[in-house]
Amino acid sequence: MSVETFVPSTKLITLTDSAVKHFESKLKDKPGQLIRLSTKVSGCTGYAYVLDFADCAQAGDEIVEISPIVNVAVAADATDLLRNTEIDYVTEGVNGVIKYNNPNVVDECGCGESFNVG
Repeated sequence: MSVETFVPSTKLITLTDSAVKHFESKLKDKPGQLIRLSTKVSGCTGYAYVLDFADCAQAGDEIVEISPIVNVAVAADATDLLRNTEIDYVTEGVNGVIKYNNPNVVDECGCGESFNVG
């Protein structure tokens, strides 16, 4: 008889392979830059995602190393809202779109602009 122990993911966020490829292509000629993920109060349900390129992390940011090229700084005040979020990059028609698969979301506005957590 063997015993398996459940070990939850210790990563704050993850990126799909397509998201990693997308961000690697954006950062390949910008050594030292990183992606900064935060939230802001917005919309009719509460919060909106803010994704930017940055030269450095801000005080208190949690750095998640995704690949040798891609590092994501998650804003300290957004970690509880974003914990276990998967970031995806998908093609919809002729457009590429960043999607957030956030298991903490309990409500979203109809247009997809904002979200709320429980």
